[in-house]
Amino acid sequence: MEFIPLLLFIAVCLVLMCGYPVAFSLAGTSLLFAGIGLLTGTFDPAFLSAVPNRFYGIIINANLFAVPMFVFMGMMLEKSKIAEALLEGMALLFGKLRGGLGISVILVGMLLAASTGIVGATVVTMGVLSLPTMIRAGYSPSLATGTICATGTLGQIIPPSIALVLLGDVISNAYQQAQLSMGLFRTQNVSVGDLFAGAMVPGLILVVCYIVYMLAIAIVKPEAAPPARAEDLARATVGSSLALTLCKSLLPPLLLIIAVLGSILSGAATPTEAAGVGGLGAMLLAVAKRQLSVAIFRDVALSTAKVTAMVYMILLGAAIFSLVFRGFGGDVIVEDIFTDMPGGVVMATIIVMLVVFLLGFILDFIEITYMVVPIVGPVLLAMGLDPVWLGVMLAVNLQTSFLTPPFGFSLFYLRGVAPDSIKTTQIYKGVIPFIAIQLAMLGMLTLWPQLATWLPALLKSL
Repeated sequence: MEFIPLLLFIAVCLVLMCGYPVAFSLAGTSLLFAGIGLLTGTFDPAFLSAVPNRFYGIIINANLFAVPMFVFMGMMLEKSKIAEALLEGMALLFGKLRGGLGISVILVGMLLAASTGIVGATVVTMGVLSLPTMIRAGYSPSLATGTICATGTLGQIIPPSIALVLLGDVISNAYQQAQLSMGLFRTQNVSVGDLFAGAMVPGLILVVCYIVYMLAIAIVKPEAAPPARAEDLARATVGSSLALTLCKSLLPPLLLIIAVLGSILSGAATPTEAAGVGGLGAMLLAVAKRQLSVAIFRDVALSTAKVTAMVYMILLGAAIFSLVFRGFGGDVIVEDIFTDMPGGVVMATIIVMLVVFLLGFILDFIEITYMVVPIVGPVLLAMGLDPVWLGVMLAVNLQTSFLTPPFGFSLFYLRGVAPDSIKTTQIYKGVIPFIAIQLAMLGMLTLWPQLATWLPALLKSL
């Protein structure tokens, strides 16, 4: 009986590795185990009776309403070519510097990752837009591919991102559970906005570290990161001055993202309200730039509907998995393991981070967020961990996992759009320095938790 929850978890991972859809793998495998449990008298059917209430709670969850609107915002910026114009503007601004084109890719990748929050979408978009330009400018293939892969994973940590919206919702529920298990009935809340604020400083530190690395490479190996070609810069400013071109391409999307994020952090709007403003703002930008057509709007709407449907189906499947896992006593087993573990909360946290890192090779952030965090989150938070710090650590950990060879999702996405002339080994070689930077970020968060907790506490005190 004690091994059934572990067998359920392993079975779900195996089914996913066989290539079956995530939502149906979670729900189908869990229901199969529940059926066997009902036949053998080892599973309480009352847990399945809670499924409709769980489904209803997911559908009416106001925090999750932000998902389709943030997806719409990112898709509109991408498909209306505003992101492409942003990259050209950044290249004009920094292109004359050695490593300047790489810095432009990092900054644009950061903004695009923040607006979409989907690793695959960001890596593919940046791969199509910037990889040919970087190679044509003479950049080392490993440096170019490593930069694009690393900036694509910033969508896990740079707010506003879908990953943080979903993780914030789960961490909030886990924190409530942890407090109730400790006998605290006047519970404190953790919002998605708190997690956004907690991720701001670590996210910006990562971006700065990426840029410093790019500048260091430009100094040590100038041939690997040359300045942009003069003809490329001249072509981008045909018919207008440099200042006018920069204003047209840089200011509007920057102001939009700053307005969305600023309204959330200042408390003027909830993430859902800000996401709605962001979606509308992205559409108005496309209209103002004469980049919006019926075909583009239809493409954006369909893409948004597909991504949103995928997210919600996974949430429903994860709800069934969670109920069946608890029905077999999995939550009690996990709590007993962590409680009896030598090293206490430190060792428990290390093991959870290691498991999440390895799962990042085979599962996307949504599956991990809704499979693993509801199981281990309440236990770790009841042991005294700060919920914002734990959320940020999980986000950076997943970001690192998605970048690590040979199974990192980011590497597969870029391999799919990179030309055949670029070898897979060059992509692997290029991401290693960025992995080292992200591991250093995890170490910094461990040594100085205030990097994640300082800004949320400051905003609450204002």
